[in-house]
Amino acid sequence: MATAKKTIKVEQIASPIGRTVSQEATLKGLGLGKIRRTRELEDTPAVRGMINKVQHLVRIVEAK
Repeated sequence: MATAKKTIKVEQIASPIGRTVSQEATLKGLGLGKIRRTRELEDTPAVRGMINKVQHLVRIVEAK
């Protein structure tokens, strides 16, 4: 029996210009890089931690 993995949809709402290098790298790690770009990611503690680090630059669009 296969269980569906939980996913979370994240949208970038602000530019990484003027932010720290690690915050910019975190956005790239999430697959983001341009404003209004969205990605559907697996809902894991690691991804949640990355989102928390750049929470002022992204928003959760829809959580399944």
